[in-house]
Amino acid sequence: MAVKIYGIARSRAIRNVWACEEGGVPYELVRTQWTDGGTKTPEFLKINPNGAVPAMVDGDVALFESLAINLYIARNHAPGLRPAGAKGEGQLFQWTLWAATELEPANGGYVMQTVYTPPEKRDPAAIKAAWEKMFKPLGVLDGHLAGRTWMIGDAFSIADVNVASVLLGTWSNKADFSGWKNLHAWLDRCFARPAARKCIEMRAAAT
Repeated sequence: MAVKIYGIARSRAIRNVWACEEGGVPYELVRTQWTDGGTKTPEFLKINPNGAVPAMVDGDVALFESLAINLYIARNHAPGLRPAGAKGEGQLFQWTLWAATELEPANGGYVMQTVYTPPEKRDPAAIKAAWEKMFKPLGVLDGHLAGRTWMIGDAFSIADVNVASVLLGTWSNKADFSGWKNLHAWLDRCFARPAARKCIEMRAAAT
């Protein structure tokens, strides 16, 4: 039975699609839009009472929050994406929570200014300020990746998906990560993977 992921490719649901693609997990992307009321129907609100995408249904399990869904996918369907041992699991939770609390808020402010604000209304000073707020988390990530190929241990894992996917929109919008050489190289490795390339193409083609 396929995992059902609710959302569209140009939403955080693409994080869950990437996890399934990496793990070889059968999935169905159930097109669900917030702009046409699709996230406010009684049926959808039973899955995610927050009225937002993504959400996931796997048999009798319903979840929301994209990064938590990825942890579930790795735990239950793609064990090859799970770091080994208690230390690896602790680091996975650490970096997943860090991505949600430190990286995503800063990145979200920048995306709001550079993607969702109409070009004629964009304020260069606001864009500069939003970008500079990302310096701290990007620096933390760059330092962690010094001498590393992947986030945890020697293998690509769901930790890489969870952290890199937060930056997918910013990377796709040609942000300049060259000031953080370790981070820059890692993002290139992550987004060059066949599963990531497929998701990038899906996202670019989505409306």
